[in-house]
Amino acid sequence: MKFGAIDQGTTSSRALMLCDGEAQVRFSAEHAQSMPHPGWVEHDPRELLKNVWAAAEALGDADALGLDNQGESCLAWDRETGEPISQVIVWQDDRTSKVTERLKAEGHESHVKALSGLPLDPYFSASKMAWIIEQVPEAKTLLREGRLALGTTDAFFLQNLVGRCVTDVTTASRTSLMNLQTLQWDAELCDLFGVPMETLPDILSTQDEYGDVEINGRGVPLRASVVDQQAALFGHGCRRPGDAKVTLGTGAFALAISGDHPVLDNAEGLLPTVAWRLDGGAPVFALDGGVYNAGSALNWARSIGLFSTFAEINGFQNPPAIERGLVFVPALSGLACPHWRREARAVFEGLSLDIGPLDMVQAVLEGVALRIAEVIAAMHEITPIGDEISIDGGLANNAYICQFLADVLGRHVRVTGLPELTAIGCARLAGLGLGEEGGSVGGGALYAPKGKARHDWIGRFSQAVARTAYRVDGPPVR
Repeated sequence: MKFGAIDQGTTSSRALMLCDGEAQVRFSAEHAQSMPHPGWVEHDPRELLKNVWAAAEALGDADALGLDNQGESCLAWDRETGEPISQVIVWQDDRTSKVTERLKAEGHESHVKALSGLPLDPYFSASKMAWIIEQVPEAKTLLREGRLALGTTDAFFLQNLVGRCVTDVTTASRTSLMNLQTLQWDAELCDLFGVPMETLPDILSTQDEYGDVEINGRGVPLRASVVDQQAALFGHGCRRPGDAKVTLGTGAFALAISGDHPVLDNAEGLLPTVAWRLDGGAPVFALDGGVYNAGSALNWARSIGLFSTFAEINGFQNPPAIERGLVFVPALSGLACPHWRREARAVFEGLSLDIGPLDMVQAVLEGVALRIAEVIAAMHEITPIGDEISIDGGLANNAYICQFLADVLGRHVRVTGLPELTAIGCARLAGLGLGEEGGSVGGGALYAPKGKARHDWIGRFSQAVARTAYRVDGPPVR
């Protein structure tokens, strides 16, 4: 059987067909991203919808379809016609930062976290939806007429694809409006943010009967809808508590399955989220932890001339830099999980006259791996992480960081050999709707640890992390 995935991401829309474990990309189109004001990031919803339809048409011979989405990006549209009335406000947009800061100052964050699991941040959809009601005149008109729809991009696509204003539970869990205990919209949260509950889409399971997409006169059942990171988690083959994946892109993003209940307001600074819910069954929850700088740290090192080609940094003749007292903390954009300190700044420690450019690059790679190790350690405090961690992304092509990560964690690190894990996970979720998963797509290089976890390395690194805090008006805090 053939299972298709419509992969609608931040930079492009893609169509992938999965058949007997073979994945084929059938369509790909980039879309424009506009930044009309500082901190604003927008997409044209009509352009996105056009590309989504083109992706669907490329999958017209599928037995079932799945749709994955950007997560927190949202917009408003007419519930009766499906026509958008606002631009898509992208997850990167921070126009509502003053709103979330005000809510923090008023003492609401602990309650929001207790209900939704999420901190107050413009990254999530709730404050952006409220902004649309306040700033888009047509939104007020449609609200009075009972026709306003507010939601994440998946709900807009689904209304136009299958004629239903619905979302899935993983995407709803990224809005700050869904109660993680009930898996329904929460009246307190909607009132706090100023989002009328009646404007929101209905919440379905991740794998569910969404409806049929009419493609060239044929109705193709759409059987899955999911956030992209959760789709990737499924694509990695993670199924049991403790199964974890890390995507090493511009940043590094780890997700680990935590079990059948959410871990709310945990002390480790991790974000609880819904991994998936299959066909109305019990939900599976995950922990989400991010590292701001991974590939971006390596690109920075290259931009200042520390190395020229990626081939020259796949291996090093010297022992690990941290063994030689050289440490780099990749806080070029601050520190995310488990520290959550935006004011932190990157540091090199242990520089001396005998340190060369490649030694510094070696320390950069190790620093990224050690930051990932901090996130995995925080996850392990909540749910035991398994012996093998699956990784993907551009930086996963570097052999040195893969081996170092295995050594510091004391775990096997498997690098997937598949570049389309998000779409593959989405297609496999669609296949579950027909009782199949589309075949095995495993494999990839496996890095075995050279001994037990290097807690001494982590301890040395943690001491350096503690010295990254800067006062606004003075030198580093010691």
